[in-house]
Amino acid sequence: MDRTINVILKPLRRFATQKSSASFLLFMATVLAMILANSPWAHAYHHILSYPIDLQIGSFNLFSHHGEPMPMLAFVNDALMAVFFFVIGLEIKQEVLIGELSSVRKALLPVIAACGGMIVPVLFYLLVCNTAPEVRGAAIPMATDIAFALAVLGLLGKRVPLGMRIFLTALAVVDDIGGIIIIALFYSGHIAYQPLLISLALLALLYVGGKMRVNNNLFYYVVGFFVWVLFLESGIHPTIAGVLVAFTVPARPKVNLNDFTCDMTGYLNMLDYTEVRQSKTASVLTPTQIQVLNNIHSLADNTISPLQSIADKLHPLVNYLILPLFAFVNAGVTFGDIQPASLVNVPLAVFLGLFVGKSLGIFSFTYLFARTRMGSLPTGMTRMNLFGVSMLGGIGFTVALFIANLSFTGMDALGADLLNQAKLGVFTGSFVSGLCGYLLLKKYLPKIPKE
Repeated sequence: MDRTINVILKPLRRFATQKSSASFLLFMATVLAMILANSPWAHAYHHILSYPIDLQIGSFNLFSHHGEPMPMLAFVNDALMAVFFFVIGLEIKQEVLIGELSSVRKALLPVIAACGGMIVPVLFYLLVCNTAPEVRGAAIPMATDIAFALAVLGLLGKRVPLGMRIFLTALAVVDDIGGIIIIALFYSGHIAYQPLLISLALLALLYVGGKMRVNNNLFYYVVGFFVWVLFLESGIHPTIAGVLVAFTVPARPKVNLNDFTCDMTGYLNMLDYTEVRQSKTASVLTPTQIQVLNNIHSLADNTISPLQSIADKLHPLVNYLILPLFAFVNAGVTFGDIQPASLVNVPLAVFLGLFVGKSLGIFSFTYLFARTRMGSLPTGMTRMNLFGVSMLGGIGFTVALFIANLSFTGMDALGADLLNQAKLGVFTGSFVSGLCGYLLLKKYLPKIPKE
């Protein structure tokens, strides 16, 4: 018995010791939310979720909807998560332009795998819940959390073939595209066309700016913020604004690396170190040296594309603030409110969708396609390894919780109960998928010989 418990806890200990991993912070925020939601401080926790965010500029509140301040929960889900989807959009664009989705041949296998990972989970969900209002949550198990899935894969270190890591990343990116489409089509409200048309005009402005090589990141931040505001007022879910703005950000720098090297050599030759006046407490440069150094700084900035520059700046914000905060405000499942009879309702449907549907969907679609002349498994991937990676696809978490909120918010007490059930299904399905996927890969991936 002790050996079995140790086998289960060992990967969790290794996961927890990865202090640099943002996934660990996400995990801790989730645990804290569940503890608070089921503690004597539950009232204070829910008070935080309903606390209004009021940022006034004159008479205008930057974070209001239909004249009312956003509560903390809506601020995180509708505003901060738009930044998360903005970064997702940047990653998707990069993959489409130069990554694993840049050609039909490269993209076909992960696209086929992702289709299986979206279609089959929905079918498993509908086997359990196929009537209103529970059926609204059918899209919940479609999602794959790329951060958690790659973190679990990372526990296996160098044993993981590069092709397997690339396959899982591309699969999750395509999965994100599917989730974005679902959110746009099925989770938007009544459309107000005037703000929508203005937002489209601003998107066109961003697109033209990108084509004209406008490399000032502030341009995309400011105009993108107004696009988000207009999407919020139009009735289309505002996180879609983040994705669309990301697609307008240019991926090509003003200066290529070869030109940078040549120009840098010239600038370095212009710096006369003998002209520096310095002492033990101070160093004074000449005006020429200051100008040369400023030119070097500007040259370096223009050698990084806005797409990579913005993504690099926003990744820490998303990974270490937005996603943990999202987990904290959304993961507060109240176990005392869940009746035993309800466990065979939405929780079972989401669990089966993530654990069984994702595993079978990704594996079957990928394996069958690989057996045709059009595809083949990545180098180093066997059938059992493929099944293990398919299980990791069942780690839904972030986007699954996000879609659960969209599915059941605004339905009063019944919606709150169904959302609570859905959260339980997401947690159990994601945890069991991650643990089983890790154990399976640990068993079947080739051992690294000790040096």
